[in-house]
Amino acid sequence: MTVNYLINGANFFSIINKIMRPGCIVANIFYKYFFILLVTSLFANTNLLSQNKTAKIAIDRIDPPHWWTGFINQNLQLCVHGNNISATTPAINYSGVTITNVIRPENKNYLFIDLKIDESAKPGVMNVQFIGGKKNITFPYLIKQRIISSAGKKGLNTSDAIYLLMPDRFANGDTKNDVVPTMNCKDVNRDSLIMRHGGDLQGVMQHLNYIKNLGFNALWLNPVVENNQPTESYHGYAFTDQYKIDARLGTNSLYKQLVDTCHKLGMKMIYDIVLNHIGNQHYLIKDLPANDFVHQWNSFTRTTYKDGTLMDIYAADADKKQMTDGWFDVHMPDLNQQNPLVENYLTQNAIWLIEEFDIDAFRIDTYAYSDLDFESRWAQKIKTEYPQFFMFAETWVHGITNQSFFTKNNITSSLHKSNIDGVTDFQLYYATNDALNQPFGWTEGVNRWYHALCADYVYQNPNNNILFVDNHDLSRYWSVCGKSLDKYKMGLIFMATTRGIPSMYYGTEILMENFSNGPSSNVRNDFPGGWPGDKINYFETKNLPDTIKQAHEFITKLFNFRKNNPTIYQGNLKQFVPVDGIYVYFRFNDDQTFMIVHNSNNSKKELSLNRFEEMIPDTVYAKDVMTGKVTQQQGKISLEKNQSVIFQIMKTK
Repeated sequence: MTVNYLINGANFFSIINKIMRPGCIVANIFYKYFFILLVTSLFANTNLLSQNKTAKIAIDRIDPPHWWTGFINQNLQLCVHGNNISATTPAINYSGVTITNVIRPENKNYLFIDLKIDESAKPGVMNVQFIGGKKNITFPYLIKQRIISSAGKKGLNTSDAIYLLMPDRFANGDTKNDVVPTMNCKDVNRDSLIMRHGGDLQGVMQHLNYIKNLGFNALWLNPVVENNQPTESYHGYAFTDQYKIDARLGTNSLYKQLVDTCHKLGMKMIYDIVLNHIGNQHYLIKDLPANDFVHQWNSFTRTTYKDGTLMDIYAADADKKQMTDGWFDVHMPDLNQQNPLVENYLTQNAIWLIEEFDIDAFRIDTYAYSDLDFESRWAQKIKTEYPQFFMFAETWVHGITNQSFFTKNNITSSLHKSNIDGVTDFQLYYATNDALNQPFGWTEGVNRWYHALCADYVYQNPNNNILFVDNHDLSRYWSVCGKSLDKYKMGLIFMATTRGIPSMYYGTEILMENFSNGPSSNVRNDFPGGWPGDKINYFETKNLPDTIKQAHEFITKLFNFRKNNPTIYQGNLKQFVPVDGIYVYFRFNDDQTFMIVHNSNNSKKELSLNRFEEMIPDTVYAKDVMTGKVTQQQGKISLEKNQSVIFQIMKTK
C-alpha cells in the first residue's frame, strides 16, 4: 500500500451518488464493473493490504537492527518487513528472551513482535524463526551488552557553546562518496542551491580543531541519516532510513568515529532528530503497515503552522487537527503518533541512536507539530534510561508563553506536560533583531532584550534555552545587522554573556551573508575552502580579508573567553532597566563580577555609575576583556556609538 491523495472509496461513491440518480441503469453498470475492477486490483497488486497468502515469504529487514541487554524497560518491539511475512509464526529459543505478543497489521508484509528481554539475558546472536510457508526462515538477531550507563550521559549545560553546520555544505573530505549510483539523487551540482554539493562527515572530522579553536565545544549537525529522496535530499529532514547514515555523508562506523573523536577533544555531539514526519521514499511509506500509520486526508493538506491552537482554550477542533495532523510538506508524510506501533518505532529508534553512537543531546525538529501526549511519553522513556540526556525542541513560534508551553515551565496547564529540557529561544532571537535595528523606545530597541528576560519566570530553567542569531532556516546574521561590525559584535556579545546556551551557525565567523526571503537554501552556501580546488580557503586565517579577519578574531576571543570564565555562564544574572538606549547587566558570584554594557545609540554616550551601586562602587578599575585595557572609572563610563563592552570589575589595578 502506498500513500496517495486519491479520494477514498466512501467519498468516491458519495460523489458518484450525487451525479447519478439512484437505481438508474448507468449507475448499476458502473458499480458492477467498478466492484470487479477493485477486487481484481486488490489481488493483482502485491503492494496492497490484501496479499495472496500463497506468495513467497521473505524478510527484507528488522527494525531496530540490533538491541541491548540491561535497559530499565525490558520490552522491545521488532518491526519485521518482508513479502507476506505475516503468514508466519515467530518463535525464539533464547535464554532470558520471551515473545509476549505478535501483531499482524493490515499489510501482510509486516509483523510486529513484542519481546521481553529480562536481566538474565546474555549478549549473543538470537535466532528468530519464522515458521510457515514452504520453508521456515531463521533470522540472526544480535543482542549486545549495554555500555552507556543511565548515569553516563551528562548532556548539555551552560558551559557549552554550539557550532551548527550543514554537512553537505561544510566540507568535502571524501570525494569518492559524492555520487552513490544506487541512490535516487545521483548528481552533485555546487551551482544549484537545492542539489547536493558533496560535503560529508570526513570533511567535518578534518575541521574539528578549527571549530574547537573558535571556542565551541558542542557540535550540531543537520540530519545525517539516509535521505534517499529524488530532490532536495541535501538538508536531511526527509528521512528514508533512521538507522543508516546517508551513504553520501559516510557510514555508521564513520559517524561513530566522529562522535568518539569529538569526545576525545572535549566536545559534545548533538543529533538532529525528527519525530513529526519521514520522507515519502521511506519503506514504511512506500509499503505502509496500516492505513492509520500516517495522517491521511482526501487531498494534500498542509499544517497551518498555527501553534496557538494547541494552547487556545477556545480553539476549533478542526484547527487543532490540521495543525497537528496536516503534513509539513508534500514529500514529508505526517506520522500518526497516536498509533502505538508508530510510538514504539520512534521511541526505540531514539534510544538506539543514543546507545549506538554515544551522542549527547537531541535537537528535535518541528516539535510543535507532533502529538503532544506522545512527545511527553517519548521524552520520559528516554529520561528513564538516560536521566541526564539533554533534549531541546525547535519552537519556531511567536510569544514567550507559547514558547514555554513546549518545555518544562511553571504554568499550570492540563493541556500539556512537557518533559523537554529546553527550546530554541526564538523570542530572544526576535528581540536581538529588534535590539540591533529598532530605535530605542519604551518597549523597542534594547528594551526588547530586557522585556524578554523579564518573562523568564515562566520557565523552570531558562538556562536550558538555546540562543542564536541565525541558523539554517533564517537570514544570515551579517545581513540582518546591516553589515555593521559594531552591531555584529553587540548581538554576539549579548548571546555569549546572557543566560542560556549559545549556538552559532557555520560561516557567521567569516561574515557569510544572505537573506532567507526566498528559498531557505539562500543561507546554505558552501564554506569557502571546504572543497578541493576552492580558490578561497577561509579555514586558513591567513587568507582572510581584513573585515572578515576582524570578525573571526572577535568570535575566537569572545567564545574562548566565555569558555574559560564560568562566572559568565554559571554566575548570577542581574539586569537594569535600559535608559537612553543603554542596556546594562551583570554576571557575578562571590568572587567575580562582570559588567556588560550595550550602547545602541548612533552617538557617543556617557554612562553614570551611581545607578549600579548595589553591584559596584562609584569608582572602580574595569578591564575590557576583549582588548585587555584596564582603566579607572570615576563615576561614569564613556561609550562609543553602537559599542558593547564586557568589563571585568577589579578592586585594584
